[in-house]
Amino acid sequence: MRQEDRRWFLGLSRNVILLGLVSFFTDLSSQMIFPLLPLYLVSVLGAGGAVVGLVEGAAEGIASVLKGLSGRWSDRLARRKPFMLLGYGLSSFVKPLFALAWSWPLVLLIRLVERLGKGLRDASRDAVLAESVEESLKGRAFGFQRALDGLGSVLGALLAFWLLPLLGYRKLFLLAFVPAVAVILFLLPVKEPDSIQRESPGKKFDREPKRRFSSWPASLRWFLGVAAIFSLGHFGYAFLLLKAKETGLSDEFSILYYALFYAVYTLASMPAGVLSDKLGRKPVLLTGYALFAWVSLGLFFAKFPALVLAAFVVYGLFFALIDGVQRAYVSDLAPEHLQGTALGYFHMITGLTALPGIYLAGLLWDSLGSGSTFLYGFALSTLACLLLAWHPHFRRSK
Repeated sequence: MRQEDRRWFLGLSRNVILLGLVSFFTDLSSQMIFPLLPLYLVSVLGAGGAVVGLVEGAAEGIASVLKGLSGRWSDRLARRKPFMLLGYGLSSFVKPLFALAWSWPLVLLIRLVERLGKGLRDASRDAVLAESVEESLKGRAFGFQRALDGLGSVLGALLAFWLLPLLGYRKLFLLAFVPAVAVILFLLPVKEPDSIQRESPGKKFDREPKRRFSSWPASLRWFLGVAAIFSLGHFGYAFLLLKAKETGLSDEFSILYYALFYAVYTLASMPAGVLSDKLGRKPVLLTGYALFAWVSLGLFFAKFPALVLAAFVVYGLFFALIDGVQRAYVSDLAPEHLQGTALGYFHMITGLTALPGIYLAGLLWDSLGSGSTFLYGFALSTLACLLLAWHPHFRRSK
């Protein structure tokens, strides 16, 4: 990190501020589209629930695999920005095409291309965040970026809620392109961190044997396993929305509950990151995992909308405590020359384990009732808490 970039705002460098704004406009655009896609597929294109599952599952699956590969590629090439430009560019400029999709296979194709962009960019972006601040401010940097990401999600969801009756699906999808253009404008001034630019190709290839997963620090491999177990049991906000509907809440108010969850997440993300800088990542993550376990148990007993409302609030707090802090923790544990690779593997592993986890949560919901889904989440999050509590003390490998 260059001296002139230090403490540009809130103790953070220019790269971090710019990437926060990139995330804000990305999610502002995305949340004007993606919460509506299932309804669009069913109500406008006449698709069924299986198609909705296919579109979302295939999209997230390809993104998860590509995150792992792109992080490794960015370390091998000692470049971050090309992956971010290509990734954000694909995601931004493909979004208006949803308005032109007249069949569900076209929606699937466009969704896959958009998720390809996410897979290309995320690991490199997280690596730039970690490499653009002092070690003591890493949690704050990730918290800031996640907070602006969440703010964009809140405003995007509220805009979709407000504009859908006025514009309809297709015009709203076209309008979502406007904030997508701002993404590229804020991304262009982002600079490659000095730490990666200084590494010579010879040094980079000399380290290639150390890139093998088996040679990574044991503490990093342990935490990736813990994160995978937690991700397997993390059923996601979709089942909170279904629970709200089950307790008698209308679809409109369910969307407002969703916006409330993101509002809490947005407000708490940066304080959570700062707290992890001061107290350490592990206590903050343990608190977050434990909160999810309590939310799961509470939803098992919840019979009234007011209790579900409280669950959405606590869920937003839980998500703020883990979302950016997990990434900062992976960066702490990873060797300096494997920042992109380790963050990419983290995204890939948690993404791939989330897919069967969500599918199993849905099967339990359909076959045994909603309570079984929440007990499933409680059991795996409790196990993740115990394994994280045993996580060994570490020092970063150079």
